[in-house]
Amino acid sequence: MNKPKILVARAIFPEIIARLQQHFEVEANQADETWSRAQLIERLRGKVGAFTTGTDRIDAEVLAACPDLKICANMAVGYNNFDVEAMTARGVLATNAPDVLTETTADFGFALLMATARRITESEHFLRAGQWNKWRYDMFSGSDVHGATLGILGMGRIGQGIARRGAHGFGMKVIYHNRSRLDAVTELECKARFVSKEELLNTADHLVLVLPYSPASHHAIGAAELALMKPSATLINIARGGIVDDAALAQALRERRIGGAGLDVFEGEPRVHPDLLTVPNVVLTPHIASATVPTRLAMATLAADNLIDYLTQNKPLTPLNPAVLAIK
Repeated sequence: MNKPKILVARAIFPEIIARLQQHFEVEANQADETWSRAQLIERLRGKVGAFTTGTDRIDAEVLAACPDLKICANMAVGYNNFDVEAMTARGVLATNAPDVLTETTADFGFALLMATARRITESEHFLRAGQWNKWRYDMFSGSDVHGATLGILGMGRIGQGIARRGAHGFGMKVIYHNRSRLDAVTELECKARFVSKEELLNTADHLVLVLPYSPASHHAIGAAELALMKPSATLINIARGGIVDDAALAQALRERRIGGAGLDVFEGEPRVHPDLLTVPNVVLTPHIASATVPTRLAMATLAADNLIDYLTQNKPLTPLNPAVLAIK
């Protein structure tokens, strides 16, 4: 009996490929080639499932060209690469990989915050360039983390993880803004206080962005919002590119209208706005907040589980559009 055909669009752990091969005929991209849109469509034709990452755009055009497709399983918690409405209309299930990366990503967010606040990237470049020839009292003086005010925009699982680290580990005063206020028990656990977005921007010494990307959150931090921040404040983005207006941020950094920024995500990545590459007071990393071996393996395992469980039992673990299950 022929196995259903699936596509694995990017290189992943060999053991995940082997597991998928127990259930499916797998076309895998273990060479990790960068496919054009036309190439992705060509490879998806005739496939019932796809193992995708955040760079693989699945929209109405792709779906129309690939009528056999039943599920796309993202190896990511974010899913702005999916047109979920179009997928639902076509009866194609969308899944993501939440929870398994929460604590690792929160760790990284806090690491990026500390590196930015303490000007670690700037000082390392200075040292490597052979410019360190004497000590000076104000050399790379940054801002304190302990006891400072931590602002969080987007208070989901990862935001809460960062809040706990700040409040319990560093004695920070935690404020947050979210579409909806957390329940009192969660606020108490995080030692966090709900405020307006304006108060968040005005008050935070360190502002961490952890909100999902959507058309509504596009450029949630732009020139107007940056103007509300303290001149000494740091901005950390571990959410998604497009939430920050990178051009406006680069200008604010160059003009020292905010103290610094730490960015793991960018508009149009893997391209980075060239102005961000020329300002010294920014820490830049290539979308690696979840990049530990155990976490990435857990993300890949969950994506594989979604494919297997849906296509064999109609029971995916983390559906984004569960209405599809009722019409299968």
